[in-house]
Amino acid sequence: MISSGRTLRAYALGPYGQIHYRRGGPSGARSPLLLLHPFPSSSYVFEEFMDEMGLDRSVIAPDLPGYGMTDPPRLPPTISHYAAAMLELVAELGLGVVDVMGYHTGGAIAVEMAHQQPDVVRKIIMISAPLFNEEEMAQFRNRPPKMAADERAAGIGAAWPQFKTEFWRMGTDTDRTWNLYLEAQRNPETSSLGPQAMFAYDLAQVLPTIAQSVLILSPDDELKAFTNRAPELLKQGRVHPLPGWTHGFLDSKTAETATLIRQFLDGV
Repeated sequence: MISSGRTLRAYALGPYGQIHYRRGGPSGARSPLLLLHPFPSSSYVFEEFMDEMGLDRSVIAPDLPGYGMTDPPRLPPTISHYAAAMLELVAELGLGVVDVMGYHTGGAIAVEMAHQQPDVVRKIIMISAPLFNEEEMAQFRNRPPKMAADERAAGIGAAWPQFKTEFWRMGTDTDRTWNLYLEAQRNPETSSLGPQAMFAYDLAQVLPTIAQSVLILSPDDELKAFTNRAPELLKQGRVHPLPGWTHGFLDSKTAETATLIRQFLDGV
């Protein structure tokens, strides 16, 4: 058992090699909470949040295949492949039935996990919902190809001020925000695979089939308009608006977010 409030790091075997993950909190009566990061990022995005949620339950945050320190897939994956890899991790770690919280594309993977093995996923939390229609998916798929490593390196310094002040603007620690920014620059050979998979996955078709209770947190981020499509697609669940909140709220509004999620998971 891991003591509450402390996050440790480890590796497990997955379908494509090693899966790096963070883990904290005590095992007990509550279902473990699996945390799935957005692309292109890693489990580091949840580190502060895990300290809070780990006070009363087991929390596990893996780096998805090809991100962070997890080995990449051999071929371009689909959202179905990412979900299957996470279900294998759940089995490998002996977690049993889990709650799953996914951030952006991580939320789509959570939904697909429930679609593939509904007896393994108890409840789902999504941070925003990438509910694109076919025209939008085609438009996003036609975006310019990924940049080479040298091009990415040349643009890192130039793009940092915008990331800090406009994108991750609710971050409370500049050094941590910088580390989050660098996490998104890792693995240039595979960092575009996740978005490509998302723009080929019809979440709007799968979400209405999900019987599990779903809580969608809706901050004022770039997916706000797409998230607004969710209420009519939910069989059981709701959208909870977070007006004025955007990226970085897991660090600056940690206790408030944890309270919302505990109330949902624990049935309060």
